[in-house]
Amino acid sequence: MVRVPHDWAISGPFDKKWDLQQVAIKENGETKATEKSGRSGALPWIGDGEYKTSLTFTEEQLKGRSHILVFDGAMAEPRVYVNGKFANAIGLPKTGDSSPTWAYGYNAFRVDIAPMLTVGSNEIVVKLSNKEESSRWYPGAGLYRPVTLSSASLTRIDEWSVFVRTFSIERDEAVIDVDCGFLWNELQKENLSVEVSLINDKGYIVAASRNDIEPGSGMHTRMHVSKPNLWSPETPYLYKADIRLMQANRMIDHYVFNTGIRTVKVSKEGGFQLNGVTRKLKGVCLHHDLGPLGAAVNKAALARQIRLMKEMGADAIRTAHNMPSQWQIEICDSMGMMVMAESFDMWRYPKCKNGYARFFDEWSDRDIENLVRVNRNHPSIVMWSIGNEIPEQWSEEGRKISEHLQELCHQLDETRPVTQGMDKAENALKSGFAQVMDVPGFNYRVFNYPKSIGQLPKGFLLGSETASTVSSRGVYKFPVVVTDKELSPDGQCTSYDTQYCSWSNLPESDFAAMDDLDYTIGQFVWTGFDYLGEPTPYDEYWPSRSSYFGICDLAGLPKDRYYLYRSQWRKDEHTIHLLPHWTWPSRKGKVTPVMCYTDYGSAELFVNGVSQGKAFKSKDGPSSLEPASPDLNRYRLIWPDIKYQPGELKVVVFDKDGKPAGEKTVNTSGKPFALKLEADRTSLKADGDDLAFVIVSMTDDKGNLCATSDDDIEVSVEGEGSFMAVCNGDATSLEPFTQPKMKLFGGQLVVAVRSSETAGTIFLRVNCPKRKIENVLQISTR
Repeated sequence: MVRVPHDWAISGPFDKKWDLQQVAIKENGETKATEKSGRSGALPWIGDGEYKTSLTFTEEQLKGRSHILVFDGAMAEPRVYVNGKFANAIGLPKTGDSSPTWAYGYNAFRVDIAPMLTVGSNEIVVKLSNKEESSRWYPGAGLYRPVTLSSASLTRIDEWSVFVRTFSIERDEAVIDVDCGFLWNELQKENLSVEVSLINDKGYIVAASRNDIEPGSGMHTRMHVSKPNLWSPETPYLYKADIRLMQANRMIDHYVFNTGIRTVKVSKEGGFQLNGVTRKLKGVCLHHDLGPLGAAVNKAALARQIRLMKEMGADAIRTAHNMPSQWQIEICDSMGMMVMAESFDMWRYPKCKNGYARFFDEWSDRDIENLVRVNRNHPSIVMWSIGNEIPEQWSEEGRKISEHLQELCHQLDETRPVTQGMDKAENALKSGFAQVMDVPGFNYRVFNYPKSIGQLPKGFLLGSETASTVSSRGVYKFPVVVTDKELSPDGQCTSYDTQYCSWSNLPESDFAAMDDLDYTIGQFVWTGFDYLGEPTPYDEYWPSRSSYFGICDLAGLPKDRYYLYRSQWRKDEHTIHLLPHWTWPSRKGKVTPVMCYTDYGSAELFVNGVSQGKAFKSKDGPSSLEPASPDLNRYRLIWPDIKYQPGELKVVVFDKDGKPAGEKTVNTSGKPFALKLEADRTSLKADGDDLAFVIVSMTDDKGNLCATSDDDIEVSVEGEGSFMAVCNGDATSLEPFTQPKMKLFGGQLVVAVRSSETAGTIFLRVNCPKRKIENVLQISTR
């Protein structure tokens, strides 16, 4: 028995034989095919799978009732059977199981199972098939998103035809338009009306409407809200939309969901505007996997990701490169995170042999329709994306497809702009591919922005994918150089944040573009978190099996780069972060550069109380590192010539008046002495699904992190919870996530603990057998 959401591949084992590819990655500029062992995560996701369950109905439950199964996604090519009969998705022609119920593993779909149900037990079977070379990253496998049963009257509200949106906000009044469609049944179509209410967070109705409806028709109404509370990342205020289908004054169906009041506009004059206020998007791209949990979605894990990004100062995510889960978008609504909801990584031209190109012509319109219908009531979504680095961007064919998909989005939702990420700016501009988009989105090559803007009549552009800086948490390479070519025997990248890829750049180039170029409307950094698969620049190195791009590592632990972005994006709190760690037994007397990521403009560095001089941010000054990169000194404080001595490293920052404003200290650690346990949450819901993420750190007797510790750690869980997963963030580790033991990496790892369905206490026991160190953490369930 398994619990859905479920990813059948995440337990491994890791092995290079899984989806071993001999390819040239054209997106990386490669022309010669080579072995790519970790491109799709090196986990056993390929093959066929089958899920079975049963649903029991009484005669009363079946008579006069509609029953619909709602799949938020199924990886991949799901075929649904009810009592042995193939079930088509709602809205599709009946084809039999020669075609899948739905083709795209990332999209939501619905199945009307009522005609196939009988009194008593009913068997539901979902068959899935994952083909080799069908993904450029780890896709996961199985019923990795929720499956729910929606039961209602024969004639019922069509939840995917409901659309609540803000028409306008003027002075102290918002005008709200509401459309509602229905799934009609001939046996129940007379004397019907619809009542619509908008309810604030105190439970008061702030707007209401009642409308009679004719059989076979839909409903439109307009409501006015006085002194509305507007949704934004800073104030994510949600209203409840309450829609009731009435027959002769008796409610026969009821649909309640969260929504928000807000407007989105993009223009040359105002840039990107939310609720009429211009702002530049501070976004990150997120792949769909959740690190050691795999592709199986979990609300607590999704909320942790969004919380970490918001604490860094991000206000937007891009769901790269696929449709998001409903849970993810609901969390973005409630926590205040804007979303670019993406759709495809390819159209007709394949990036991998068995990718979505096989389905594009037949399924792309259906997929766009489901994406928009399912998600358009979410205030967090501020734009749709119809593609990522589409190979057709150079062609007339590609321009026409862009126009078609964008217009389809407009037909379904006139309130949001449409974009896509283009990586061949010159080709896309020459063909007109870029000019047709509501929001021209460019991936990388920030140096082309000034040239590109002159060819864009709209007068603005978006950094739809930026940076692609690579780093490994806690790993520092010497000498410190700015490079796009360095590969190391250990398969790791420097955490000095000076390493990028042939097509990309360091974060400072994008900071400068956002600060200096008025026509830029924001950026989405690649990526907020490391993800399984795509281990660039170690695509040909085994055992690398996950990415290095993340601002946080695969375990969700912030890398140094997290604080560089925080120093630029958080305006309500100061940032002072010092790197590297200061435990280097073999580097005494050797040059060990020091950097400080801070929003302050200057600072003084001390080693064991001795001043090493002041550093100042400078827009035009000389570069502190080679090769010359002047933007580094604009956004970082750098002391390039510090010679390592064990002891205390301290930085003191100064405000604009030159007065000390704060400090940060890093000490050389002693011998490992204790295990420090820090949970992101110490009280969980007793629902069997809630998670706590516990950071395990090896420290010395003074509490300093032992940043070079790679000790073996063992984990056990007792009480009202269970062990879920463990991860240390090392992209080269082949230790399984679902076994309760793992080596520390950079002195740390993260343990995920799951609640039971009983209130009580969880006891997490963590020990290091080699050093005979143990610690216990208690987490309550309620």
